[in-house]
Amino acid sequence: RRAGPGENLRVRLSGIDDEDILAGFVLSSVAKPIVAVTEFVAQLQILELLDNAIFTAGYKAVLHIHSVVEECEIVELLQQIDPKTKKPMKKKVLFVKNGAVVVCRVQANNMICIEKFSDFPQLGRFTLRTEGKTVAVGKVTELPTSGSSF
Repeated sequence: RRAGPGENLRVRLSGIDDEDILAGFVLSSVAKPIVAVTEFVAQLQILELLDNAIFTAGYKAVLHIHSVVEECEIVELLQQIDPKTKKPMKKKVLFVKNGAVVVCRVQANNMICIEKFSDFPQLGRFTLRTEGKTVAVGKVTELPTSGSSF
């Protein structure tokens, strides 16, 4: 039997207890194991911020990616993308408003298994939520190289 990417399946593993497996764990190839990180670069589309909220470095939200729900913080806004040309704007970005597309560094409170959207879309797309409301959708664009951070 075969399963494709994104399909749910049931697997029996020996030598491991149910308590050892948590939501967000990913079964991957030994030859190309999935990376576990606390920080990554993403492109975000800001949908609708809560009243009086400013999307800037230090913004905290809840990250929903595949089966993981994890608190996170926007560490740095790297560049804003021009909606017409789809190219990065030249000026330094300190904050963005509703409708903006921004590239930023995101830091999760705990390690999460993710992939770049370009490599594996199912493990590279996510939403950011605050107080039960989706404030942004995003895709992972860059991961730290092994043993380093940004």
